[in-house]
Amino acid sequence: MSRRKYVLEDQVGFLLRKANQRHRTIFSQMIVPRIAPAQLATLVKLGTDGPLHQNQLGRLVAMDSATITGVVNRLTQRGWVQSGPDDDDARLSVVELTTAGRAALEELLPHAAAITRATLAPLTREETALFLGLLRRIADPTVD
Repeated sequence: MSRRKYVLEDQVGFLLRKANQRHRTIFSQMIVPRIAPAQLATLVKLGTDGPLHQNQLGRLVAMDSATITGVVNRLTQRGWVQSGPDDDDARLSVVELTTAGRAALEELLPHAAAITRATLAPLTREETALFLGLLRRIADPTVD
């Protein structure tokens, strides 16, 4: 074994996992109506950028093809999204919010904002800005 001590509690992956576990606990306690984080991300992106091709939607919310398909299916079952073939290319599926989906999103957004505040509560305003900026750089090092 290396002479340098490898301390698990100092490793980025371990710390990110613990932070994510804390955030997911806060999310599950505070989100109303009950919804998974991936479903919320999908609704938010459709609310701001939709309607979208399903593959484009998956890229925008950082989900692979199989995952976004499952998320869209679950949201469709709830009546919050609908999908159908693109008018110009029937091979592509277009996903959009339904009226019920827009209402659900409006109900969810205040809870989502409160979840973010609760997750970041241990940090000062300045630390929060720095933390989010650094996370963005780690998440996509090609973006300045």
